Amino acid sequence: MKYLFITICLAIAVVLLAATQPPATNVHFTDVTASAGIKFHHNAGKAGQKYLPETMGSGVAFFDADGDGWPDILLINSKDWTPHGRKSLPALYHNNHDGTFTDITAGSGLDVEMYGMGVAIADYDNDGREDVYITAIDGDHLFHNEGHGKFRDVTVASGIHNANFGTSAAWFDYDRDGKVDLFVANYVQWTEKGDLRCSLDGAVRSYCTPESYKGTKSRLFHNLGGGKFEDVTDKAGLGDPSSKSLGVTILDYNGDGWPDIFVSNDTQPNKLYRNNRNGTFTEEGMVAGVAFGEDGVSRGAMGADSADYDRSGRPHLLVGNFSNQMLGLYHNEGTGLFVDEAPSSSVGRASLLTLAFGVFFFDYDLDGYPDIFAANGHIDEEINRVQPKVRYQQPPLLFRNLGQRRFENVTASMGPDFNRPIVARGAAYADYDHDGDLDVIISTNNGPAYLFRNDGGNKNHWLTVRLIGTKSNRSAIGAVVRIESASGKQWNMVRSGSSYCSQSDLALTFGVGQDTKVTQLQIEWPSGAKQQLTNISVNQFLKIEEPR
Repeated sequence: MKYLFITICLAIAVVLLAATQPPATNVHFTDVTASAGIKFHHNAGKAGQKYLPETMGSGVAFFDADGDGWPDILLINSKDWTPHGRKSLPALYHNNHDGTFTDITAGSGLDVEMYGMGVAIADYDNDGREDVYITAIDGDHLFHNEGHGKFRDVTVASGIHNANFGTSAAWFDYDRDGKVDLFVANYVQWTEKGDLRCSLDGAVRSYCTPESYKGTKSRLFHNLGGGKFEDVTDKAGLGDPSSKSLGVTILDYNGDGWPDIFVSNDTQPNKLYRNNRNGTFTEEGMVAGVAFGEDGVSRGAMGADSADYDRSGRPHLLVGNFSNQMLGLYHNEGTGLFVDEAPSSSVGRASLLTLAFGVFFFDYDLDGYPDIFAANGHIDEEINRVQPKVRYQQPPLLFRNLGQRRFENVTASMGPDFNRPIVARGAAYADYDHDGDLDVIISTNNGPAYLFRNDGGNKNHWLTVRLIGTKSNRSAIGAVVRIESASGKQWNMVRSGSSYCSQSDLALTFGVGQDTKVTQLQIEWPSGAKQQLTNISVNQFLKIEEPR
């Protein structure tokens, strides 16, 4: 009788749990790279020397380069170490509003050869145009948007100087003065002349692990206004020289209204910097439980993102890690502590053998629950010789959020294009074709970029919100949007950075399932102002300006 009672209780629990899960939708991702007009090939400069940077690049961005309201694409390129008579340039693609893109790189001002790595987007001078920051081995670049798809290199005039193997970067207004500041994640101390020789098998030269190199400081540049920046890294308490940083995501993990910084480090402890609200930060990674894996050892962390995946009202963390380490899925307990849920979930099991670079939360099926995407690819072409279960080329992973802190690996059902093994690095999302659902672009190392169109996600309803700051920074970075519909409450924060060396669209897309109305929408602006709208029809793009 006791066992019958337990069985009945378990059956009831399963039924109740299933009732809370959002309905499944038939969604797949289609490779539209060629038909969209994207013709790009990343040049890592590989010539047999096995230089460390060759394994790491590069990133990609969705942003509105010309202010027409449609996401354009910027692909970051590297170059040959020794000139061979060819130029390797970034590629800027203009969105034609019909599912296709036109290459407008030539004459754009972004046609600058560099050994590029990452990109971050924001309107740093509040003139209404989105500006571009590119990290590069031979020195980072800040490009001011002059309008109409034209850019001007203002790096020297801005006072920004970073030539420290910059990787990911993020704009955020850490002091809430209405001007976005810039955090740049730096990897290791490296020069072409000082590159080390390593081998996987003791005979053939291979790429060295980051453990062979000394760490270096990441950088924080304070926006002084007037196009000028000041390096405040040490003054802010961020000058840790042992870090080997590859990813950064901005989040308010303790809910005090001030942006904090999570930095993913490769073979060094991850960092969680709490904003002290006085221009300084305190490192809390160890006490918060995000510094290491569950075994207490530093992992090979790459990209990172943050979102509220369980509607708890708190941002949680997603971290891409090295092969044999699985993804990190750190649940914010609301007490200053995070717990990695990946090892006990399908997320951990499915990602164990992959090496994840670009990772992010996004609601691909618009059911109101953020899903997990991971762009994968190893760093060494010969890895299969020494680790037979690990491949150099790896397909991406997609985990559908089932609610109740549960995820399902739905990669196999996303179609043959999506399941193609590639050597992925950067990844970003946007609704490039304005059909409501979120599309994905992936950059590969020493290979082509891939644009994946989301087909079927918009069978559910949605609402896209683009914010314009007035007293707050113009890009509204740091603004929090909360919505309520019949199926519940959601929220998200406008943020730069996240993923790996990449930038997704700054607009916020909310999936609302089959709800036909958003009954309430609240905005908490970085300035402290609050704004509320009610009874909003779904399936539309909203542009909302902060009250003056």
